[in-house]
Amino acid sequence: MRKLLPFVLSLALFSHLSLAQKKRVAVPKTSGVAPATVERVLKTLAADDMMGRASGQPGGLKAAQFLAAEFRRIQLSTLPGLTSYEQVFPAYESQVAALFVTVNNVSIPKEKAILLSTQPHLNWTDEDEPATRVLVVGPGDNPQQYMRDIIRPRENLVVLIDPVHAAVFERVKGYANHGGMRLDKVGNTFSSVVVLTPAPATGKVTFRVAGNTTLRTLELRNVVGVLPGKDPARAAEQVVFSGHYDHLGVISAVDGDSIANGADDDASGTTAVVALAEYFKKKNDNARTLVFVAFTAEEIGGFGSQYFSKQLDSAKIVAMFNIEMIGKQAKFGPNTAFITGFDKSDFGTLLQANLKSTPFRFEPDPYLEQNLFYRSDNATLARLGVPAHTISTDQIPTDKLYHSVNDEVESMDLLNMTAVISAIGQSATGIVSGQQTPTRIAPESVNK
Repeated sequence: MRKLLPFVLSLALFSHLSLAQKKRVAVPKTSGVAPATVERVLKTLAADDMMGRASGQPGGLKAAQFLAAEFRRIQLSTLPGLTSYEQVFPAYESQVAALFVTVNNVSIPKEKAILLSTQPHLNWTDEDEPATRVLVVGPGDNPQQYMRDIIRPRENLVVLIDPVHAAVFERVKGYANHGGMRLDKVGNTFSSVVVLTPAPATGKVTFRVAGNTTLRTLELRNVVGVLPGKDPARAAEQVVFSGHYDHLGVISAVDGDSIANGADDDASGTTAVVALAEYFKKKNDNARTLVFVAFTAEEIGGFGSQYFSKQLDSAKIVAMFNIEMIGKQAKFGPNTAFITGFDKSDFGTLLQANLKSTPFRFEPDPYLEQNLFYRSDNATLARLGVPAHTISTDQIPTDKLYHSVNDEVESMDLLNMTAVISAIGQSATGIVSGQQTPTRIAPESVNK
């Protein structure tokens, strides 16, 4: 890993950096968000000794313990029902132990067959009753339209994908390599077998499948801290500030570097959660109860936010500020960020109303084709009707550091990042005080 040059963030350095940039970034002197906290937390989470913060791995545990110590330093309360800041829960992981596939009496090489299953044993043939469905994805077909059924099958499937779609096949393999992690022990009763092969010229498909999987239990943990509401009439209402602290861990090496530090994804958002917890603790005037949570396992299926959502009454959550990848300037320039699902509630409009006296702007998500609203931890609570949105600055279509070993602190714009966090804190004032309440999200609008 490349060694980071030591530097100290201060308001004086911020001024120096802003002069060196083509466009200036304004951080209000009265913002209350501590630049030193932003720098320290970000650098700690994205350090090599965190080993990429993979869920269920020692680096992920180390990151969770660091964040718990931060919440303890800030003197947050624990979530009711917990005795510590760590919200520990089990997850179950199925791994393929053996897989043998033949199609039209031809054995398929192991690198061209994928099993997605939570069942301990499979033994299929084309002569079974009821019949296993065969899905043929030909060279002219769009494989994306079948991905949901392949990854989360609603019937047993044998899928033949033409080699022209080899890139899609590799993405499915990457998903399968996560090990089929899930929150329920039993898992899906249906399975998919995906084979990279042309469809038989005759159109008739015969097959035999034999497979075994093993099951292991993992201990995962969110990190949760609470600032109880000061207004007895509003204290039962909750506002959630969240980010995910997990990343990819150790991946294929590039130029000798194999640690995916995830500085932007999402050490930046998790840093914002810590900085905002410190900010609101110092203000000490929140009418509503504030819940600060660093989620685990976002990268492998959003399991942390799924578990968290089941521990709270969603009807009492008035808003969720999910913060994801705020380490670089947005396409709109400095002092801007975008909000996913902007049209699904008036959350963004309310936030912007509290920033009228500042140069900061929240914009609607400019990358609708990326489905970002459904790709982060906000989606779980949004499906329950909570006005849960993600705030980001990432130019994801052109971000070449995303999910790579080069997503490091050196690539972060810390001045702009602090301005974004400060704007979130100021924009949340009305919701935190109980003077603003965003409209609920229609559950059917999140049915994806």
